[in-house]
Amino acid sequence: MNLTLFDLDGTLLPFDSDHAFGQYLIDQGWADGDDWAARNDRFYADYCEGRLDLNAYIDFTTSAWRHRPLPEALALRERFVAEVILPGVHDNARDLVRRHQDAGDLVALVTATNEFVTAPIAEAFGIPHLIAVELAREPDGRFGGRIEGVPSFQAGKITRVQDWLARLGRRWNDFAETRCYSDSPNDLPLLEAVSHPVATNPNAALEATALERGWPVLRLFA
Repeated sequence: MNLTLFDLDGTLLPFDSDHAFGQYLIDQGWADGDDWAARNDRFYADYCEGRLDLNAYIDFTTSAWRHRPLPEALALRERFVAEVILPGVHDNARDLVRRHQDAGDLVALVTATNEFVTAPIAEAFGIPHLIAVELAREPDGRFGGRIEGVPSFQAGKITRVQDWLARLGRRWNDFAETRCYSDSPNDLPLLEAVSHPVATNPNAALEATALERGWPVLRLFA
């Protein structure tokens, strides 16, 4: 069996789901327009430049919905997936996931976006294993604005994948091949940890690294 790990934003999706959810919150009147959008854009720029303060971002990005009744927040998330995510899913991204599943690979979605946003997206791709930033829960069960455990971000993705494999009774060296698809230099630790890294829709920095190291470059989107 082989192990295949997919990043989400910019890799399987042609946009960032968390940033898009922020814009959707504004469009639905759940967040203050111009000021919130500007902060959302700054955090996204920090992520792209590899200097995101993830704790500060999680506190910010959940602030527009976490105090709402959970059923209300879940209903908004369902509309977001239907109206924004599903129209943005390309057939060639679905087909790539399906090819690895049909080949018998153990497949997981490994993302730095939080579990609230990404759980239904993993389901839409038919990926049963999701490794995402986990959110602490409040005593009443609502999601909080804090990270629970090790965030699946940069080198933390390796820790989270190892922990997930251990829960399945597996280890890295159980697999004939290990593969990671990602668009971002934030995922260099994970790309370097697998036997077959694939720079997927890479930005300029990751593409330069891929060309230097002889990694394949895959473009799923025009």
